[in-house]
Amino acid sequence: MVRRHDTVSFLSDLGTDDEAAGVVRAVIRDLAPHARVVDLTHGIAPFDIRAGAMALVRSIAYVPAGVVLAVVDPGAGTTRRAIAVEVSDGAGVIVGPDNGLLAPAIALAGGAGRAVILDNPEFHLDGPGATFAARDVFGPVAAHLCNGVDLAELGTPVDPAILLPSVIPLPRREGDALVAEVLWVDRFGNVELNVGPEEVAEAWGPEWTRPGDARVTIRLADERRSATVVGAFGQLATGALGLVLDSLGMYAITMHEASAARELRLGANDLVYLDPLGIEPASPPVPPTPLTLGPTRSRQ
Repeated sequence: MVRRHDTVSFLSDLGTDDEAAGVVRAVIRDLAPHARVVDLTHGIAPFDIRAGAMALVRSIAYVPAGVVLAVVDPGAGTTRRAIAVEVSDGAGVIVGPDNGLLAPAIALAGGAGRAVILDNPEFHLDGPGATFAARDVFGPVAAHLCNGVDLAELGTPVDPAILLPSVIPLPRREGDALVAEVLWVDRFGNVELNVGPEEVAEAWGPEWTRPGDARVTIRLADERRSATVVGAFGQLATGALGLVLDSLGMYAITMHEASAARELRLGANDLVYLDPLGIEPASPPVPPTPLTLGPTRSRQ
């Protein structure tokens, strides 16, 4: 069955200071006028494949069915492969360079179905050079997929098992410590780690994932700080550090209305050691003070 798509979800490092991202959108609009382009972000740092992969992973569960176009492509014009991969039993197709950018999102979307190398020039634009694959290859392919072109027509089939793996690192154990890596820092200064509840429970036990009870030591190169596992940013006192399970299901080092990244001088790729510190049962709730509504009259 020919499957047409009406949405292209677009992520790139092209920025918005010049016309590049807009030109790709214009190409898609010209070739597939019915398709709507959703801009996930074009603010990925130039050439930062890992940051692009993380942004794509954070987004993939929420994008509409259709085509996902992801372009962080420092290897444009080289021997790196341009690919398109079916996911979710064909309900979606992820298009982009085979450089590790797409692999985590493909896995999160249920794994790869059919995959092709985009080497059929019939579905490309004739560009004056080979450096703008987003405009000349990936954008046109996304549009043709929206028009119902079958994946097999776009290029040579390839075994998904040989596509480049994820560029997102895994945590490791050193004794009782979990050695985490900073994946990214958001605009609020929250420091996302590559550690989730599964790794914490496996290392120390499930009780260490219980918000409000567990305390850990954050070990950096030149200092140690304690942090509480919390369920929300607002549960922390001013100046205190916490570990919060973020919207991606990973732990982030956080502070209430302050930048944990600035406090700890942390950035992407930095190593953080997490050690179990102790379990402190949550304090019982303080009973509310009874209030009497209405006018108050003094008694003689």
